[in-house]
Amino acid sequence: MMKIGDKVRFVSEIGGGVIAGFKGKDIVLVEDEDGFQIPTHIKDVIVVESENYDKVPQQFQSGKTDVKGMTVKTVSLSEDPSDRPVTFKLPPEERKGGDVMSAYLAFVPIDIREVTNTRFETYIINDSNYYMYYTYLYAEGKAWQMLSSGEIEPNTKLYIDEIGRESLDQLQHVSIQIIAYKKDKPFILKTPVTTQLRIDGTKFYKLHTFQENDFFEQRALVYTIVENDKVNRPLAIDPTLIKQEMFHRNDHTTVEKPKVVKPIAPKKNEPVVIDLHAEEILETTSGMDPVDILNYQLAFFRRTLKEFANYKGTKIIFIHGKGDGVLRRAIINELRYKYKSYTYQDASFQEYGYGATQVNIK
Repeated sequence: MMKIGDKVRFVSEIGGGVIAGFKGKDIVLVEDEDGFQIPTHIKDVIVVESENYDKVPQQFQSGKTDVKGMTVKTVSLSEDPSDRPVTFKLPPEERKGGDVMSAYLAFVPIDIREVTNTRFETYIINDSNYYMYYTYLYAEGKAWQMLSSGEIEPNTKLYIDEIGRESLDQLQHVSIQIIAYKKDKPFILKTPVTTQLRIDGTKFYKLHTFQENDFFEQRALVYTIVENDKVNRPLAIDPTLIKQEMFHRNDHTTVEKPKVVKPIAPKKNEPVVIDLHAEEILETTSGMDPVDILNYQLAFFRRTLKEFANYKGTKIIFIHGKGDGVLRRAIINELRYKYKSYTYQDASFQEYGYGATQVNIK
């Protein structure tokens, strides 16, 4: 009967080692002299040294060489091989339907009961049969800074770091890049993924933001990076469509200003929240010059004030983000010179985070 600590050699090939453990009834883990554990069928090994060392044939004793050239490794009888870590690792299991790429960025509150004060764990989720090498970046002006990079095994989630609300302003604009591959087997080549996401810091203050999901036992805020091989591109557009969105020219070449949906009368004592981020008010933004985007945002701002002009006492929260401050300065300039009857102030950080201005309709 074989047991942990027995020295064995392979029956059908050169080499051998020490039994480090068993997997099931038929597989034995043979640890060689380099410390690697090799899963081998029990019928393919033979014991060459057991607890009674004196009875082992001389050619199999420590330091001797067997007829096939194997040097027997010296093992201290006082050492318990079961204390050694199992170094053999089974390959990742693949699942049906997992050969399409799906990956997500998730934020999980550490204490959902204290959503206004808690910190958050950040994860990247690999919901596919591919290994993924990723980079996680954030925008710093017109440049990018690395937050994290590494490899994620198939069908797993990888903890990135823990963040607090002081980090939300930095994470307003992030980018994730992914290269997918398999190891030791053929696979279908996947196009490398690059996507950019807007992380809305105001959502982290609202309990309903965090939803039940398939990846965590607790509720989480989950952003799609790629799903079923389709990359999430919230900032990608057709330039022709954006021109149609911004300006509609009829046969007389007159220009119609951007339209917003007419708002419902605001509830008493409740502010109206308007997100001016380009991806929130436009179907597409790519292909536009920064000046075009700014002009569209300001047109949206003006039309919103016009629609609420008759609702005296209304508070409107315009979320413009911190960024480089261009949109905020433009809004303040509008309020100072075109809407002098309205008062304004920074919106509550506790409720809306950085980058929001409150306008009071007088």
